[in-house]
Amino acid sequence: MTDAPFDAPGWPVVTPIAVAWGDMDAFGHVNNAVYFRWFETSRIAWLHYIGWNDLKDTHGAGVILHSVQARFRRPVRFPSTLAVGTRLASVEDDRFTLAHAAWCLHDRALVAEGSGIIVSYDYLRGRKTPIPAFLRAAMLRTAEFPSTGGPHAAIS
Repeated sequence: MTDAPFDAPGWPVVTPIAVAWGDMDAFGHVNNAVYFRWFETSRIAWLHYIGWNDLKDTHGAGVILHSVQARFRRPVRFPSTLAVGTRLASVEDDRFTLAHAAWCLHDRALVAEGSGIIVSYDYLRGRKTPIPAFLRAAMLRTAEFPSTGGPHAAIS
């Protein structure tokens, strides 16, 4: 175990997550569905980081989740604290893919990886829409300078 801050170069947003007792299942480890909630928490932090939340309020546009996947590397148990990272993996005209990784802060071990495809969605018209240029630029800036860190890039 180390007391040094957790640093995740290449992951512009890293969110600390405390494992709750209720996250565990009958087998004594965190239930697989909980990892998707952790990825969601980090995904939303990334969206706030690039300014996407302002778009829905001013333009009626937002995002909608297309699909998610996860690969579980090792079990996690209570009590643990994780660092969940999110970064841009790819971007197309109307959608983008975010990569996720979760590390146990106790021993810095990678415990899970995943990804999510997110579609730009016009909630006023009820259909997908191209990603606005200013948000595409903000997204690409996180990919160009991934090690500069976002709001939670280093966790103690």
